Amino acid sequence: MATPRNTAAPVAIGIAGLGAAGRAFLPAIARHPGFRLAAAAEPSAQVRAEALAGLDAKGYDSVQAMLAHPGLQAVYIATPTALHPQHVLQACAAGVHILVEKPMATGLDEARAMVQAAQRAGVIMLVGHSHSYDMPIHAMRRIIDEGGLGRVRMVNTWCYTDWVYRPRRPDELDEQQGGGVTYRQGSHQFDIIRLLCGGQAQSVRARTFDMDTSRRVIGAHVAYLDFADGAAATAVYNGYGRFSSMDLTFDVSEWGHRQPPGSRRWASPGADPRAELAAKQARARSAIPADAPLQPFFGLTLVSCEGGDIRQSPQGLQVFTPHGAEEISLPSDRSPRDLVMDEFHGAITGRNPAIHNGHWGLANLEVCAAAIESSRTGAEVSLHEQVGLPGSHGSGQKK
Repeated sequence: MATPRNTAAPVAIGIAGLGAAGRAFLPAIARHPGFRLAAAAEPSAQVRAEALAGLDAKGYDSVQAMLAHPGLQAVYIATPTALHPQHVLQACAAGVHILVEKPMATGLDEARAMVQAAQRAGVIMLVGHSHSYDMPIHAMRRIIDEGGLGRVRMVNTWCYTDWVYRPRRPDELDEQQGGGVTYRQGSHQFDIIRLLCGGQAQSVRARTFDMDTSRRVIGAHVAYLDFADGAAATAVYNGYGRFSSMDLTFDVSEWGHRQPPGSRRWASPGADPRAELAAKQARARSAIPADAPLQPFFGLTLVSCEGGDIRQSPQGLQVFTPHGAEEISLPSDRSPRDLVMDEFHGAITGRNPAIHNGHWGLANLEVCAAAIESSRTGAEVSLHEQVGLPGSHGSGQKK
């Protein structure tokens, strides 16, 4: 059952799925004094044994079996997207708090049902990780809240990677199962944009692109978002492995490591599905490092306020005003997933309201779906599930 609020004992948490996302949370859970890893579910016995080696956690071959683990109070769901609704509903029935990987579902109706189920069960549900948890993005939001630069007017975020050609399961390339870059990577970008612009997007105009006939998938997009307060934002993503946005980010990678051009190894598509799945399982062991010497860069994000601009730097942020440029250093000893666990624990204990709750995740998913619909129809798409930041006008309320 779910832990009581304001408990001092660590929250017993389980992980559902031990791929790259699930494994990436193992160090963050181990480091957090408010959690202890109690159990994990993974259908592959080999993967399960390898990931849990040396850990004091019980392994299970199914999520349903893990949810019956004695004393389990929370779960991180990192299974394939199409399974998220089933596993969230099972977690709600078990009365445990939920952190579910993005995108939260493959469709808006399923996502709404997940939000409603968590509310009925009286459990916390957060959606993450996303790169809006990156320390520089948090710091940008703090500067905006301080008000010295005035209102946000524009946010532009651009990311160029080799996403299309990395080892993939078939569902990751299938739009109907939440695959392709708009669902899987746009969910990072739209979360960043909504956090910085206050959450209340009102419409989307976008184009998506499938540019390699030998690897059919939505592999790139351009999206334009209008916000209720007059702010505007663009998101550009290209996963075809040509130009790298590290050329715009001081040669620093998505996870905060220096990667000059000669050291970058772009992926190439798998020869057959079985070999590609094996390559994906091998990559999961080290795809997401636990620590980094520099700040992470999910491409380049540039914020324009009435009184100045803000961008990321390897050490933190650069702020540009009529008085010149200022470098703001940020700590690099905490990973984005450490910050996810902070928010999850704060929500469970009632100490802090969660930003990335179920309603917020639903709003992000709506933007992803709207971008694809806009590209398909050639029309601007209005949004109806948007919510503001906690404490803001309209927070937690649909537009």
